This record gives sequence, C-alpha cells and structure tokens, in this order.
Amino acid sequence: MTEDVIRLLPDSVANQIAAGEVIQRPASVIKELVENAVDAGATVIDIILRDAGRTLIQVVDNGSGMSDTDARMAFERHATSKITEAADLFTLHTMGFRGEALASIAAVAQVDLRTMKRDATVGTRIVISGSKVESQEPEACVPGTNMMVKNLFFNIPARRKFLKKDTVELSQVLREFERLALVNPDVELSITHNDTLLHKLMKAPLKRRIADLFGKSLESQLIPVATDTSIVRLSGFIGLPAHARKRSALQYLFVNGRNMRHPVFHKAITNCYEGIIAPDMQPNYFVSFDVDPDTIDVNIHPTKNEIKFENESAIYQILVAAVKESMGRFNASAGIDFDLADAPEIPVFNPDAGATHGVELATGYNPFAMPAPSAPPTPSVRPYTPQRISSGINVQNWEALYADFTSRRDEAVGSVPTEAEALRPDTQPALIESTLDLTSTDTGAEPATPGYIQLDNRYILSTARSGLMVVDQHRAHIRILFDRFMATGSAEGLHCQSVMFAEAIELTPVQSATLKAIEPTLRTMGFDPTYLGGTSWSLNGVPAVLPDGRAAETLRDILDDAASDTGIDGAETLRRATALAIARSSAIAGGTRLSSAEMERIMTDLLMLPEPDYTPDGLPVIVILPVADVTRPFRMFDR
Repeated sequence: MTEDVIRLLPDSVANQIAAGEVIQRPASVIKELVENAVDAGATVIDIILRDAGRTLIQVVDNGSGMSDTDARMAFERHATSKITEAADLFTLHTMGFRGEALASIAAVAQVDLRTMKRDATVGTRIVISGSKVESQEPEACVPGTNMMVKNLFFNIPARRKFLKKDTVELSQVLREFERLALVNPDVELSITHNDTLLHKLMKAPLKRRIADLFGKSLESQLIPVATDTSIVRLSGFIGLPAHARKRSALQYLFVNGRNMRHPVFHKAITNCYEGIIAPDMQPNYFVSFDVDPDTIDVNIHPTKNEIKFENESAIYQILVAAVKESMGRFNASAGIDFDLADAPEIPVFNPDAGATHGVELATGYNPFAMPAPSAPPTPSVRPYTPQRISSGINVQNWEALYADFTSRRDEAVGSVPTEAEALRPDTQPALIESTLDLTSTDTGAEPATPGYIQLDNRYILSTARSGLMVVDQHRAHIRILFDRFMATGSAEGLHCQSVMFAEAIELTPVQSATLKAIEPTLRTMGFDPTYLGGTSWSLNGVPAVLPDGRAAETLRDILDDAASDTGIDGAETLRRATALAIARSSAIAGGTRLSSAEMERIMTDLLMLPEPDYTPDGLPVIVILPVADVTRPFRMFDR
C-alpha cells in the first residue's frame, strides 16, 4: 500500500516562506510598519534603529491603536481590517490589504508590541518570537502603537548571513524612508540610527519635503508639472536639464499615494529630455498619478510596488505632453541652435550712408557679395604638457624616460598576452601620416613607424595586424591611471595634498553614514575629511592627483558606490573602488583634442598594461575592426 507523501505545512513554516517575499531586509520591515501606521491615521511617526535594523527596528506612531483582541489577531496570516471581500481589491484606499506583513515579520524576528486605542484607559502588550506568542498582558501606554522588531532573521541564519554591511543596509533603509516621506508629506517623520538623528521632517508641501530630504539647493532646480484629464490627474516636479545627473538621479513615481516602479512611465519622462541632456545623464523627477482605483491593479506582488494600469498607453501620451508643456513653459527645452561656425559674414547695407557723408558708391558695388575666404580660425587647444596627461604623477626625467619611444612600444606590444597580439601595430605605413612621402621609391628605407589619428576627438585610430584598432581615449586613460593609482596606493597610499581653505560639503544622510564607516580607507587614498556634525563635513586634504574642483564630486561618487546595493566589502575592494573613482575624475574627457605626442603617450602606456582591453569596471577600451568589415563598403561595388 502506497504511503501518502503530501502534508500540510505548519503555520510557522508557511509564515517563514511567505516572509521570504514580503520581508527581504530591514528596509522591508520599515516599509510595512510605516504603511500600517499611515493606514491607522498617524500624523507623527518615529523610527529608531540599531545596527541598521539588524538588532532593532522600532516604529512609534500616534495612530488609532488596537484593542487587545485586534493586537493578537493582527499577527495571524491573512488577518486584515482593510478589505472584507475580493471586490474591495479594486477600490483600495489603504496601503496594506493582504494581511501578510505582521505575520511575516513575527515569523522571522522577535516582536514586542505595545498599543492602546485613543478612547481606552489601558493598553496591551504582546511578545512574539518566531510566530510563537510568548505573552500578552495589559500595559499602561500612550494612545497609538509602539512596535519593536528585534534580531531580524534570528531563526533563519542563512537569511541573516546574506544581509549586507550596515552601511549598505542603512542606505536601503534611508532610501525607503525617502520614498515613504515623499508619498506622505502631511505626516511628521523622524529616523534615528544608533542614537544619531538622521532626519526630522515636519508636515510640509511636496516641494518643501523634497528640499528637506535632499537639500535646499534642489528646490530651485525643479519646475512643476501638472495636468488634469478624465483618465489621470498628474502633479509633481521635474528637474531642469542643467541639473541632470550622471548617477544617483532622484526619480520617484507615485500612484494614489503609493510608491511604484514603472519602466514605461520612466521612459516617457526621460524621452522628453533627449537632445537636451547628454545620453549618459538622467533627469530628476517626482511625479504623482491620481487615477480611479478601478483602473489599476496593485495586487501583482506582495511588496505592492509593481502596478498595472488599464489605460497605460493613454497615460503615457498624457505624461509626455505634460512634461514637454512644462519644459516649454519654463524655457527648459532645447532652443533652435544655428551653426554659425562656417557662415559667411553678410555686411549691413545702408544706402543712406553714402549720401549722408557725401561718399559716392563704386560702380557695380554689391553689398551682399561674398567676402574672400579667409583661413579658418585656429582651434583653441590647450598646449600638451606631460602633467595634464599624467594627472599629477611625477614626471621627472621626461626626456630620458621617453627617449626611445619606438623600442619601448615594440617591447610593450611584445609583452601583451597572445590573445591581444592582434593589437600590435602593423609595419605598413600609417593610415594618415602627413610627414610620410608616399612617392618615395627608396625600397631600402626602414618601414615607417605607425602613427595615430584622432576621430571625433574621442577615439584614437591605428592599424593592427588583423584590421583597424579603435581606442576610446577616455577609457584608456582611466585604465592607465587606475593601474598607476593601485600600484602607488597599495604601497604607501596616494599623496594627500593639504588645501589652504578647507572645503565644506553637505552630504546626504546615506553618504554621511557611509563616510563614517569607510573613513580610514579613504585616508589611505589621499582624502582628509573632518566631521562637522549632522551631515556636514569638510575636506582638509585631497588626493594630489585629482584635478582642481573635483574632490567633492569624486568623494560623493565613492560614497554612492560604497552604499549601493552591490556593496563594497573589504578594504581592498574599497581601495579599488576609490582608485577607479579618482581615475574617472582625473582622466582626459571624451571630446578633448589630443596632439600626436599625447596620443603616443596614451597608447604606449596602455599597451604596457597587463590588461589593456577593458576598464576596471568591464567597459571595452580597445576594439579591433577586421579588414573585411573595413573594406565591405568598397567591395559592395566590385564587379
């Protein structure tokens, strides 16, 4: 007789499985608890953290509170006060409705809840550990709810082990806090980490709330966007093109008071900036959608961040029109740009001038005649200096070091691994070399040394055995400087250049907390920061290799990388990230015109590296176009 193998899982196990979708990290706990407090009518919410939420997450609100029976029932799966039937899913006016959050939290943490209704004289306290109710008893407390979540994932060691460093988890918590604060500007919010107050936000309009979160300078960088149709009512702010960001752009979408991720609407907004900002830049935006609840579905994922819209295509068009109208109204769109570089100079004809001054015009005078062509103006190019290319590296004995450039290049190319042998320049004449006499018949002469030409002020071209070698000059210089900084930094650290006047910088709470954690390693890379209190710091010294005025921007990039979700674990990894950020800031930019000497310097330094083909973050530096690809347009017309 066959034994039955299917069994019903215990509630504690089922809750842990459900928690895997709802509770992923401390930020998930804060999201669920704050949304519950908002649904309870709270106007003041305080968040207290220990060890980025790993040890303690405490959320205190002044909402309606719960009775002792409701407090017990709230931790049961699918227990909720938000809906009573399936039809209610399409008329939602609350953040929560699934009845899974508290049950999931209690399944993976130790919970201590104190709550009291506003019209009651005594509250209740309930203690739960791993879904097991340990006690419930009356408690004297203030109206509202005080929820403490301790030792997250204490009973699931594998999940706890995969939590990131405190700096990374705190950055995720603060990003979630920012989203909650933006969608609830009429609620007072505060967050404290390890007894340090990170944010204290008072009730304010959306624009003021944005400034309180991200800095008062942002307030002047935003323009309003608004429209009202029968399908959707749009409101919010978009950033001026001049203040677009390469990284860490502030991009938030809300629908009916709920945060959401929506790639289609994101694309609608960013498309409006095409041709106005650089392709690698991203605009800031804070846009809210108010739609009929019947036309959206929020029950896609337990986190409720993915939303489906019934009228997505129509809303897309309305959003594009609203953003473009706002940009045009505030002169943020691109104007007509007439190219006057090669335009002829047309003289102004004044027929009365001759009569007035008694001057007789010459016979056949044509005031609109084209002037004689003149030599084109010499482009404004900074003279080549070794210091500009080396970005501050010691270049003593320059002439001796590069006296025999040809032999060094041959030796460098010969040391490149076999896989990169195709990079070796051919011995045939260069593609374009103004000093090469193509009519010479002296067959006994040595083959010409390959030269380099620049394409679009961004790429260096040369011949290779297998075709045409194209090198991205910006990425090549990043690769060169990164290897140089790592070799120097790993030995004695990059040299710190003291500044005469310390530069005060204002960081975000995430950046400030990250800087405190990685300050010792940053000092080995040439930074000398001093904490001024709050989120303010000063830079008393910067890496000597950094260009003037780039220290604060480079430091922010390093902190954003360290606080990213991928994280930076270990001093060596942080040193690499810091060296890469400094190299990016110090490298010559794409669009910079280079002299022949500068191109030769970059190419010889690049081909001496053990890994010249890619930047440290994996972007291609060298591309070889096969001969067949180069000659294909010509062969199309062969008979």
